[in-house]
Amino acid sequence: MNPTQVLALVKARLGISTAVRDVYLTAIINGVIDELTKEKGIVLDHENGAHLMFCVDYATWRYQSVQHHSPVAANNAGSMPRHLQYRLHNLIVSAGGNDV
Repeated sequence: MNPTQVLALVKARLGISTAVRDVYLTAIINGVIDELTKEKGIVLDHENGAHLMFCVDYATWRYQSVQHHSPVAANNAGSMPRHLQYRLHNLIVSAGGNDV
């Protein structure tokens, strides 16, 4: 997976046009890619649009869940949205993994 490509798409999705947050976003993206490949055993295919967009959506959620953490939303803090859980589960199953 190409972190530079993921970064460009995450920034587009978030509406960020400057490089001010690039270091932070890149760290999140690299963490997401490492988690998926090293912990979950998913072989990410850079030509697979579903893999690319999952990395974009997952990294965007990670960024936004930290940015929007507030005492009001504390009961949902850290809870992955159902659509991401479903897609992650499908990636793990298609990769032949057992981590769910």
